[in-house]
Order: sequence, then structure tokens, then C-alpha cells
Amino acid sequence: MHARTLLPAVLAAALLTLTACGSGDGSASADDAGTSPSKASSPAQSPASSHDSGSGSQGVKVPEALNFSATTVDGKPFDAKTLAGKPTVLWFWAPWCPTCKGQAAATAKVAADQQGKANVVGVAGLDKSAAMRAFVSDTGTSSFPHLSDEKGEVWKRFEITQQSSYVILDQTGKTVYEGVLPGGKGLADKVAALTG
Repeated sequence: MHARTLLPAVLAAALLTLTACGSGDGSASADDAGTSPSKASSPAQSPASSHDSGSGSQGVKVPEALNFSATTVDGKPFDAKTLAGKPTVLWFWAPWCPTCKGQAAATAKVAADQQGKANVVGVAGLDKSAAMRAFVSDTGTSSFPHLSDEKGEVWKRFEITQQSSYVILDQTGKTVYEGVLPGGKGLADKVAALTG
């Protein structure tokens, strides 16, 4: 019985590994013609999917894209509704991914430079929390929150199929960029364009 539940997870991890760590240039955005129909209607893509699901930290409506909760790599509860009202960078990474390690410094710099104007949140997957905590410590990225997404729930919500991906949401929760940015190059400019 245990093998039946473990096999799909192993196959999914193998698939992600084969397509992972920077396959593609990451230049695709949510508005590109190559966007699949299912992506176009996902909660993170549709500006019409903003619901009054409660109020974010600034009393603004929470878009459906941010209507989820998780646990940080440190075991603390995290409510994404608190991100509402500001541009948000979701950085999907895995502890063993060299491309992700290469993005760490640029991502941490954006988090520091945009503190108070934009949110940066790491979403770790494809490993256990201990490895995730070690990655955060080793890369010096502890200045912003990282979610422990061992079950892949947040990854599935945003339809992420490979690590080292970014999803950038504007202040309304609409996805304005999705893809890989090797070394984090271009992340600062994309976020600065949203914060002015």
C-alpha cells in the first residue's frame, strides 16, 4: 500500500528533475501566446478572480491567488492574505538545485531593496524541511519568508512544473511574469517596474 502512494510522488520528482534547473530561458510571461488555456484561467492569472476572501494586512481585498496558507521552513504558520495590496514575488526553489542557489543573492537583494514596497516569498519544494532550512542558511536568504511546500500544494496552485521559477504578481494579484531568471537577472527591474 505504501508503495502505491510513494510511486506517484517519486515519478513526479523524477519528471521535475528531468525538466529542472533552468531548462528554458524563462522569458515566458503570462501574456505570451504560448500560455496554455488552463493557465489562462488559473486563479493567479485572472484579474476577475479577486474575491473578498477577507482583508490583507492593509485592509484590501484579497485576490484568489493569495487565498492560501502554508507553513514556513521554520515551522511557523503563514497566511498569504497578508501579501495582498503589494506586488509579490514567489520564488519556487529546491534545496539541491544549483540554478536556485545561483538565484539566491539576486532574490535576497530584491527583497532588501523593495522591503515595504513589495513582498518576496520563497516556496521550497521537492525535499524535506531540514534541507530547506539548510539552503536558506547556506544562501543567506533568511531575510524573507520561505514556505515549506513538501506536499507541493503551493506549487500545484501556481502550476509550477520546475524549480528555479519565479511568479510575479502585481498589487491586484494578477500574474505579470512567470518563468526562470538565470542568476535572478532581470528580477530587480521587473519588481521595480511594479513599485515605481
